[in-house]
Amino acid sequence: MFGIGMPELIIILVIILIIFGAGKLPEIGSGIGKAIKNFKGAAEDEEK
Repeated sequence: MFGIGMPELIIILVIILIIFGAGKLPEIGSGIGKAIKNFKGAAEDEEK
């Protein structure tokens, strides 16, 4: 996955947690999930 391993992902998550706080984390996760879903859908539509 883009050359990012588990240690890097953990560090990124900790930084995000510090910046945004635990209260906003579900909202941010939901937004990221929707963005990934839309991106995958658009990529599949391009192939067709």
